[in-house]
Amino acid sequence: MAENRKNAANDTLIRVRGLKTWYPIKKGLFKRTAGYVKAVDNVDLDVYKGEILGVVGESGCGKTTLGKSILQLIQPYEGQVIYGAGEEGRDLMQMNKQELNQMRSRMQIVFQDPYSSLNPAFTIFKSMQEPLIRFGMKSKRERKEKIAGLLQAVNLPAEYMERYPNEFSGGQRQRIGIARALSVSPEFIVCDEAVSALDVSIQAQVLKLLKELKERYHLTYMFITHDLSVVEYISDRIVVMYLGHIVEVADTEELFANTLHPYTKALLSAIPIADINKRRKRIPLQGDVPSPVNPPAGCPFHPRCPECREECRKEAPKPATLVKDGRAHIVCCHQVQAEIS
Repeated sequence: MAENRKNAANDTLIRVRGLKTWYPIKKGLFKRTAGYVKAVDNVDLDVYKGEILGVVGESGCGKTTLGKSILQLIQPYEGQVIYGAGEEGRDLMQMNKQELNQMRSRMQIVFQDPYSSLNPAFTIFKSMQEPLIRFGMKSKRERKEKIAGLLQAVNLPAEYMERYPNEFSGGQRQRIGIARALSVSPEFIVCDEAVSALDVSIQAQVLKLLKELKERYHLTYMFITHDLSVVEYISDRIVVMYLGHIVEVADTEELFANTLHPYTKALLSAIPIADINKRRKRIPLQGDVPSPVNPPAGCPFHPRCPECREECRKEAPKPATLVKDGRAHIVCCHQVQAEIS
């Protein structure tokens, strides 16, 4: 599901094509493959330089697997993840271990749980110096200066580097996780539910910090979350996923103002709104998310879709693109295709 955009060849940082991340199911005495869990199934996506790309969907939709597959923290089954613009782009999936390790300095991740992302036996300095040593900073004095500057960048005192993780709150730990991700000067950071474990007031502080750091260090984010209020605040564009597939992609303002896919409409209808005069009509979804081991034929959403048509049960929809002011709004839905054709 590649986006159409002016000068896309020049401002595309990552191109994902035909990405499949399938986990084999082993059965029997000889552990033969009896099937696959299709966590991410045939995804096409572009990530543009300098943007914050939000990825949303229900639990189990494949959004975290997509982020980790792009970073090669999970080995995809097949497809391409091309890092770099134009002819300079290189397929991460074709790199050997040494080449991929060198690319790690350009791609980082902030994990969901700030409690488990830090080793409790290490001081903050020891945890943060490991990537610096790995990428060639041999002087301890230089490492201390670098880590002090990073802690100050996330609004923490430099002397905190000598403390242990148990001495910090959840919000402070997540700031340390962000500082550690910044330590090797990356271009691209995956934020995997980076604020979901934090109190609401702390969430606001961390989100503001992420936006400030993006401008200061010229970063590109993939921001994975289940919270649509958070993604509306922080994202430039939003990707909606369902059962391992991308069902809708649009600029944030466009997605909220002109929602097209029935699944996205249902998600947005569930957002709490304080103003009684602006409340949306709730769109309940029937049943549970189908198993990624045995996904339904046709459109993956059709068993729960209130607008299901006969063709939805038989044939998977192809992406339809509406272009507005040079920006693409992409949706995979037979109903929408029929309305715009």
